[in-house]
Amino acid sequence: MKRTLIIGATLLALAAPAFAAPPNDTLAVVIAKGVVIKANVQGQDLELSMAYKADGTYTASMMGQQLGAGTYTADGEKLCTKSDLGEGCTPYPAGKKAGDSFEITSPTLGKAMVTINN
Repeated sequence: MKRTLIIGATLLALAAPAFAAPPNDTLAVVIAKGVVIKANVQGQDLELSMAYKADGTYTASMMGQQLGAGTYTADGEKLCTKSDLGEGCTPYPAGKKAGDSFEITSPTLGKAMVTINN
């Protein structure tokens, strides 16, 4: 009986992360698919492709050239990034899926249009 309780408690402890609140569903798709971000910075139109890896790293490229890399975390409704260029957290709206576009306000880019890759 004691052994059964110990095994049951161990299984429950291992399953606990499954009971945690899921991350923002949009962020899950953004991280899985990557995005294209369009912004105007100091009068210059930019189109950045962002790719996120399961290990918590990301790369950014423009016109096929890698611009930089860094790390990311999903914090509730916010995607937080950190690189040599700076760091910040940007809120993402819930309920978006692959192919959807929406506006965000980024601490580094200002207002930007995000399109989730298909």
